Amino acid sequence: MSTFHALVPAAGFGARMGHALPKQYLPLCGQPMIFHALQTLCACPDISTVFVVLAPDDTLFHTYDWSSLGDKLQPLFCGGEKRAETVLNGLLLSELEADDWVLVHDAARPCLTQTHLSHLIAELRDDAVGGLLAVPVADTLKRATNEQRVLQTESRDQLWQAQTPQMFRAGLLAHALQQCRAVTDEASAIEFLGFAPKLVSSDARNFKVTYPQDLLLAAALMNAEWDS
Repeated sequence: MSTFHALVPAAGFGARMGHALPKQYLPLCGQPMIFHALQTLCACPDISTVFVVLAPDDTLFHTYDWSSLGDKLQPLFCGGEKRAETVLNGLLLSELEADDWVLVHDAARPCLTQTHLSHLIAELRDDAVGGLLAVPVADTLKRATNEQRVLQTESRDQLWQAQTPQMFRAGLLAHALQQCRAVTDEASAIEFLGFAPKLVSSDARNFKVTYPQDLLLAAALMNAEWDS
């Protein structure tokens, strides 16, 4: 029987945040930002192990107290220059069974909930390919010129904004990333092999912290009363 594991790539820096600390360690509600995603993943009863893949020279991880997360958390100091390399290195070092499910989640999506996780796993656990959380694009999309003027308006019909976790079999995902490393998410590597990942409907709470003001929004969401 297949088991479920989570993998959080956290070897990058997040230069757009404009901070001396790597983005995953920026403070959010009294904890480093990555803590919140790890806490949610570790608390999921379906998930057996939560791998966090860090840069080989990361000296910050062990300066924090992770004991409240239990024994599921396993740090791997094998991150690469790019996301795809980090995820692949984590998969190879974790030595998971090929048929095990892996949920790859961004460290910078701290507002992930158990509702998101249970919905994703329920939708994909019997799927032949796997898939990802995503939301239909709601805003009007403009394609720009090099001078940042509108070139044209793009149709948003059938367009979705990808989120994480992205859930695939460990063997298939490792093979896909070995074949195609110039990708910004795992689904793109699976698509490169000719498969069609399933889009699982999510919501805007599971957004990615990219700019400094996003931390304020994340804090507001986490302090509000909402279904976790």
